[in-house]
Amino acid sequence: MIWQQAWVWVAGGVVLGALEMLVPGFFLLGFAIGAVLVGALVWLGWLGASLPAMIFVLALTALGAWLGLRRAAGVRRGQSKLWHTDINED
Repeated sequence: MIWQQAWVWVAGGVVLGALEMLVPGFFLLGFAIGAVLVGALVWLGWLGASLPAMIFVLALTALGAWLGLRRAAGVRRGQSKLWHTDINED
């Protein structure tokens, strides 16, 4: 099947990484990192041909990448947004 080929996972990761530049937030970047890792594991032969196992590794890697990105570039403790003007004021 198509999901058993490493280039499909890597290409999907690249597409998700490119979409991350268009959509704000770090959620697609986590999935992109996960997809590229699954592609690398398939290429190395460390991950079997089971689609559920591949999706599980993708999900765990995406969660770990998202948490790491959130810690590195996310909202800092004690940081708050100060609004000086109201959008409804003229």
